[in-house]
Amino acid sequence: MSVSHSAVTVRADDLTLGYGVREVAVDGVNFELFAGEILGIVGEAGSGKSTLARAVAGQTLLGETPPPRILGGGLSVLGAALRDASARVRNQLAWRVGYLPQDGGSTLEPRMTIGENVASPLFQRDRRANPDEAGRRAAALIDSVRLPLSVMDKFPHELSRGQRQRIALARALVVAPEILVADDPTMGVDVLMRGRILDVIKVMQQEHGFSAIVVGHDLRELRTITDRIAVMHAGHFVGYGKVDEVLSDPLHPYVRTLAALQR
Repeated sequence: MSVSHSAVTVRADDLTLGYGVREVAVDGVNFELFAGEILGIVGEAGSGKSTLARAVAGQTLLGETPPPRILGGGLSVLGAALRDASARVRNQLAWRVGYLPQDGGSTLEPRMTIGENVASPLFQRDRRANPDEAGRRAAALIDSVRLPLSVMDKFPHELSRGQRQRIALARALVVAPEILVADDPTMGVDVLMRGRILDVIKVMQQEHGFSAIVVGHDLRELRTITDRIAVMHAGHFVGYGKVDEVLSDPLHPYVRTLAALQR
């Protein structure tokens, strides 16, 4: 996968994130996400990877905990500094960054059809959006995530968990974001379906050229689609770079464990 280093879409400088004044979840991390790149973030539960993903996405969905606060350092997304950013800046960025939360399929509106769910962000962005055009865009994305168009008239409960997750991915991409943040998109999905979901993300990223941050807990899965990885442990980066380079010279015990699992 080719990576353009001509533009940086996300930059973190000594970034510290937390959920209160003292509760630190991410401690002093540095990274860059380049235009057209997929960066994988891997770590155990509680390592801070979801907090980092939510900070970059800048979005909070119904039922999620309050968003993390920037306690130190800096974070810029698409050229906008997020520390102390105004609500206006954050709202504008929300339409340029697609967010697929953990178990995104469960966030679909149960009383709306699949087609309506996928198209809904278009009407949230512009209440005067053309319904026919929105329907065509939803249909194209449903086809792109490899589901039959017959699902458009179904409701979320009529689909499998893996199918709902792909619909949530389509919904995240319907406004043509410049960045996709996918937080553990295969969590809770059947083993046979996980690779298919990641493959869809990779193919769509290649077709549409967006940058992506994909969080996961299984490096064997992530390495099939990522250019580089960041390994998180207890809020810190303990490995960062190209996958093979990180695993060939593991300096931290957790990275050594990951390297051993790849053999």
